[in-house]
Amino acid sequence: MSQWYIYIVENKLSQYYTGICTSIERRFAEHQSSGPKCAKALKGKGPLTLKFSCEVNSHSEALKFEIWIKKLNKANKIKLVNNNLCDAPIQNMLQDEDIEHEE
Repeated sequence: MSQWYIYIVENKLSQYYTGICTSIERRFAEHQSSGPKCAKALKGKGPLTLKFSCEVNSHSEALKFEIWIKKLNKANKIKLVNNNLCDAPIQNMLQDEDIEHEE
């Protein structure tokens, strides 16, 4: 089984981009290159900063965590980045009722 990661990148406009991958180093380099494998949302918006990354147990778990993060409002994404909640079990995060999501 391959390793999967969830990550958050910040662009020069202080916008966050969330994604999943099997190699943080490779994927971040692809984003920084602004080449064909760079996410459209990040092209031309460098410099980029990797703000958060976390290894998860499976592709399925990575997708669930990605969706959960993308629903967070900016304030809670900043809290996630600053507190590096990677050590908390993902199931607890996904079921956390105290986190505000964007409507």
